[in-house]
Amino acid sequence: MTPRILYLATADARGHLMRAQLLAHALTAAGARVQVVTTSDEGRRFLAGFGIDAPVLSRHYAVQFDAAQNMLRRETDRNVARYMFFPTRMLRDIRRLRAWMRDADLVVNDSFHPALLTLGWLPGGRRKVVHVYGASLRAALEGNFQGRLAGWVAGLFGRVVAWQIASARARIEHDFAYGDAETTGAGDTYRLPTPVAVAAAPGPAISGEPGDGASGLHQPGRAAVYLNPHFRGPDLAGALTAGLAAAGMAAHCVGEGYEDLPGWTGRDERWVDRAAHSDVIVSAPGMAALSIASVYRKPIVLVLTDQPEQAANAVRAAQLGLRHRIVAWRGDAASFRDQVAEAARALRDEDAADGPARDGPALALARLDAWVRVLLKLAS
Repeated sequence: MTPRILYLATADARGHLMRAQLLAHALTAAGARVQVVTTSDEGRRFLAGFGIDAPVLSRHYAVQFDAAQNMLRRETDRNVARYMFFPTRMLRDIRRLRAWMRDADLVVNDSFHPALLTLGWLPGGRRKVVHVYGASLRAALEGNFQGRLAGWVAGLFGRVVAWQIASARARIEHDFAYGDAETTGAGDTYRLPTPVAVAAAPGPAISGEPGDGASGLHQPGRAAVYLNPHFRGPDLAGALTAGLAAAGMAAHCVGEGYEDLPGWTGRDERWVDRAAHSDVIVSAPGMAALSIASVYRKPIVLVLTDQPEQAANAVRAAQLGLRHRIVAWRGDAASFRDQVAEAARALRDEDAADGPARDGPALALARLDAWVRVLLKLAS
């Protein structure tokens, strides 16, 4: 029988959506039938660029950020509370999900949507729901109220969330630093390396930029920049591009929050191709960006903001020896420009001890294959 998979990808950022489209295409190629659902109109447009038609479940649930991708904790708490306790919101979504779930063999929650956290411990959902999440994101969620509420209240919240996660059919925990072999822990917990797109070979058809000619994507001093839609402050974007220019680097800059700025584009479905053949990647320390840097052995400038799981990712990048530099926006454009220029120069001029990433596409494909095996096994 054809495995039927319902995949809910939250649209708080784009890493969840990118993972959803990668896995949807890979699972479809393996014979499964996949329906992707998301949580915003912008997320639906993003997925459409990859040939995925994803209905929007709810426009009410979202983590809140400022224009420099700093997490707004109180605003997020209020928004999540309104979503959970207003009867026209989460309860309505649960009813819709229940209807979709009747025809599904497996339901993927990527990452921690409250409606599927709830359905995952209710009868019926226990047999179908699998939670997909970054290791650092789970730690951040369970510790959300640490230092903000009384210790016993924060601890109780963390235990309730952990119980909800543990009650579901299975869990897939991913991390940019995990090895390529899948591992299973107690209670159907799988640990897999974060999946990334298989980059195309360099060539003029990929680049399409004036002056590239037959040299394709790879030219000295080329930076591939991606900032997720929560980055919207124009001063930050201007200082970033000025810093790269000061370092003598040409930059391909992608960010939905900056699509109206000169030199930026809102979306680029082939950005991973550019990143894989760049000299330096520039992005926030999300799991997807760090995975691309790791798989394709590229140095990365990490734009660090107040987002707990990304701060944890940056620490792990340092512990694992991933070639990187950290820059931080604090409202001073000149300082940020100088940070970016210094970081880009240092990474560009370093010797690449790992050598060329000729095995990058093969590693990316192996990661996708591992995910497909686990998801098809769970769906059966």
